[in-house]
Amino acid sequence: MDIGTKIRNIRKRKKITIAQMCEGTGLSKGFISNIENNNTSPSINTLNNIAEFLKVPLPYLLLEKKQHMRVVRKNERRTSSLNHLNIEYITSKGPLRMMIVESPPGFAIGEEEPHAHEGEEVHLVLEGRVLAEQGEDSIIAEQGDSFSWNASVPHMVKNIGDTKSVILIAIHSDTNLDDLL
Repeated sequence: MDIGTKIRNIRKRKKITIAQMCEGTGLSKGFISNIENNNTSPSINTLNNIAEFLKVPLPYLLLEKKQHMRVVRKNERRTSSLNHLNIEYITSKGPLRMMIVESPPGFAIGEEEPHAHEGEEVHLVLEGRVLAEQGEDSIIAEQGDSFSWNASVPHMVKNIGDTKSVILIAIHSDTNLDDLL
């Protein structure tokens, strides 16, 4: 873990001197220097004291780099097409995935064969009109409407409008979600 470098970067970004940090935390200059240079491992109490002074949550100091914020620029988004369905992946990797799914009138996912997978889904209709069915539940959703479900129960979403439908879908799952559609 590279906690010291993270502390130094936060301190510098906030334009806090080591002297100010010493005064605010009660720690010595040498000890802070050793922490920032990763020469010592501070106790949880000391980390909590530093986190409070820097005004960051303690867990943030303990996150690995791969757990930090991930950014996907619009021009870097992965896209795919499948049976007239256009998919734009909003997020990269991780248990929470988001995508924008565009489908032509009459197109359905899960109508011919049941569509199910592990996880939870939330759908927000951005454009168009869709029929969403899962088990005994059935709704017609239009622009601005949303619906969610446990995705392990077979489900179907069909564009029943005269124009394309565009849906923002968020899926949370602990399994690999690549090539979900």
